[in-house]
Amino acid sequence: MSFFNKVLASIGIGGAKVDTKLEKPEYTAGDIMKGQVEVCGGSVEQQIDSIYLTVYTTFIRESDDKKYTDYASIKKHKLNEPFKIGANETKVIPFSMELPLDTPITYGNTRVWVATGLDIKNAADPEDKDYIEIRPDKMTAAVLKEVEQLGFRLRQVECEQAPKRIGSRFPFVQEFEFVPTSGPFRGKLDELEVMFLSQTKEKAELLIQVDRKAKGIGGFLAEAFEMDETFVRLTVTSQDVPKLNEKLKQIIAKYV
Repeated sequence: MSFFNKVLASIGIGGAKVDTKLEKPEYTAGDIMKGQVEVCGGSVEQQIDSIYLTVYTTFIRESDDKKYTDYASIKKHKLNEPFKIGANETKVIPFSMELPLDTPITYGNTRVWVATGLDIKNAADPEDKDYIEIRPDKMTAAVLKEVEQLGFRLRQVECEQAPKRIGSRFPFVQEFEFVPTSGPFRGKLDELEVMFLSQTKEKAELLIQVDRKAKGIGGFLAEAFEMDETFVRLTVTSQDVPKLNEKLKQIIAKYV
């Protein structure tokens, strides 16, 4: 084991590499994600302190009236205890990890990926990145479906920087933006935004933004100063699902 090879490995040349192979590329939020991590030794023996999987997503952050695409960690999972990998040796480590129920849905510009990293002392840490598609869980799907049943069309989905006052556990919140195209709210609302603040399998806390359509000079002034927007917090449980359409209709109608 030459000194020169050790130096090269310390800066990532000829060092260990990592490759994560997922069982499938698409998951529902809350699923168990399975796969295996393949670690391939480089030109010298190296100490692997840990292997970690981190689920990331993108979100829009505003600063000085400009928008930037940033990223945030949703979950980090450590796979192993320290071990050594010899030169040209290969180790395969199976894993399973539960995706959070509030993992963002990959719709529009939202991206979700799994980053695999090797923590190697005194060396560059190799990484691997695997993009995955995320579909909504049953509760989220039920809410979005019932909003559409009220005559709304989903126009845009985006993860945006979350104001501290709304209490999101992430630095972002995913917004589902709807516009009324038919039904009781057509011509009365400009748009409706639905945000999921926290979720379990049996319950979801929502924040709904109702944006009323401007009427007359007073309405236009209210719209100019964003006084036409109302925020409503509500909790939806699995028991609410059969009557969810009527519940949402009544809540939205209060602010039209």
